[in-house]
Amino acid sequence: MNVRPLRVGTGAITQNVLVGGSEDGVPVLLVHGNCSSAGYWLPLLRRLPDSLRVVAPDLRGYGATDPAPVDATRGLRDFADDVAALLDAPGLWAAGSSPVVVGHSIGGGVAMQLAIDHPDRVAGLLLEAPVSPYGFGGTRDERGTPTTPDFAGTGGGSVSPDFVARLARGDRGDDEPTSPRNVLRASYVADPASLGADEEALLDTVLSTLVGTDNYPGDGVESPNWPGSAPGTRGVTNAISPRWFRTAEDLIGLAVKPPIVWVHGAADAIVSDTSLFDLAYLGKLGAVPGWPGDEQCPPQPMVAQTRAVLDGYASAGGTYTEIVYDGCGHSPHVERPAEFAEALLKLVTSVSR
Repeated sequence: MNVRPLRVGTGAITQNVLVGGSEDGVPVLLVHGNCSSAGYWLPLLRRLPDSLRVVAPDLRGYGATDPAPVDATRGLRDFADDVAALLDAPGLWAAGSSPVVVGHSIGGGVAMQLAIDHPDRVAGLLLEAPVSPYGFGGTRDERGTPTTPDFAGTGGGSVSPDFVARLARGDRGDDEPTSPRNVLRASYVADPASLGADEEALLDTVLSTLVGTDNYPGDGVESPNWPGSAPGTRGVTNAISPRWFRTAEDLIGLAVKPPIVWVHGAADAIVSDTSLFDLAYLGKLGAVPGWPGDEQCPPQPMVAQTRAVLDGYASAGGTYTEIVYDGCGHSPHVERPAEFAEALLKLVTSVSR
């Protein structure tokens, strides 16, 4: 599928959107994850048929969408509101469209929030390596119980300052583990060879991230609890802290429950029960000093949490299918594009009958 960029005014901001396929085709909305942009969908887009109508926006703070701050106290609702405004934007798709929504990583959280806020406008959800419905970090069990009252170890203060600095200056090198290129190779995928000829284009999406207190990574505050910082109120990393982002109850309680397909890789280094981006797990490995131990600060069981919530969703009358790819990391649509496209098309067919 060939796509073209469009500038779409949606009130508060003008969004950059990739659009492809037939204008009256079955609508599919692709929502990218953190430190990327709509261009990160490139390996999937080339495998999709023109019978679809695909819309893939750059979220605020990424790609070519107008800069705009992220109010973390709303969780991921700033992003979800921006995406919701596209549902009725003229010229994108047929009026009143209810797309299948595909969300990758943080985009999975945006997709959940969109379904919660606009349940009549989401035909189906494909959650790809999604952030847990209990946020990122700072919780201890499948019920999302906070590890500390202030959610220490989550938010803007939990991000590597060197990675942020290299991101800000557009570093394309590979001299340090914290370079954006090496993070892409080591964390976004399980096998860097899967990036192939797309590596430079995918790195471009990483480097499109707007760095700052209002965007990535956001602010933080000091904490008396290990590791010494807690989430602030601004920026994207705070927006996924469990202090502000908790969709589990609302998702399970949806009166209208679209079918959900949950796709993830068994070798995911980011969203995992042993995530290398969870400070509690890094502390357990000895990579962050002073870890107080499993009783006080266990690693977050991210995958187990998502499975428990989706089991609750099914018990409440919804349906979900779980697909796990062995040897695959955080980006199944990059690492297993043919299989991922097949799963998406199967969902599209099931809701289009």
